[in-house]
Amino acid sequence: MSQLVGKVDIEVEIKASARAFYEVHTERLYDSPKLCPHYIPRVDLVEGGWRDVGSVMDWYLLWEGKTVISKEIYEHKDDEKLSVTFKVIGGLLMEAFKSFKFIIQATPKDKGGCLVRWTLEYEKLKEDVPDPKEMLNFAAELTKEMDANLIGH
Repeated sequence: MSQLVGKVDIEVEIKASARAFYEVHTERLYDSPKLCPHYIPRVDLVEGGWRDVGSVMDWYLLWEGKTVISKEIYEHKDDEKLSVTFKVIGGLLMEAFKSFKFIIQATPKDKGGCLVRWTLEYEKLKEDVPDPKEMLNFAAELTKEMDANLIGH
C-alpha cells in the first residue's frame, strides 16, 4: 500500500512578492485565467464564495493540448505561512488517483521576490499509475506565467 501513497514537490523562484502570489490563490482566484491564460482558460465557482475556505471550483486546465476539468475544494489557508491547499474531488486526476491535493506555499526572499513551493500529495488507485511529475512541471510553468503577469511583463 505504501507505493500507492506519495508526495512530490517543486520550487520556483519568482519576482512577484510572496504576499501577491498568495493573495491570487486566496483572495483573487477568479483572476487566475487573466494571469495564466495559457494554462487556466477558465475557473467557475460551483459552491460557496471565491474567498471562502470550503468553496468548490471547477478549474479548466490546458493539459497536453486539450482542456480538462479539475473539480477542487478550497480546503485550507494559512495567512502566516502564506500557504493554501486545494483538494481534488473530481475530473481527470480522479481517474487515476483516490485522493489528490495541491499545497501551494510562497516564501519571501530577503532581496525581493519569493520561492513558490508546490507540493502534491496523493494516493494512486493502482500501483502502475505514474507519479504526477508532469503535473509538477505544469505547476512550475503556470507559476512562471502568473509571475510575469503579476509583475506586469
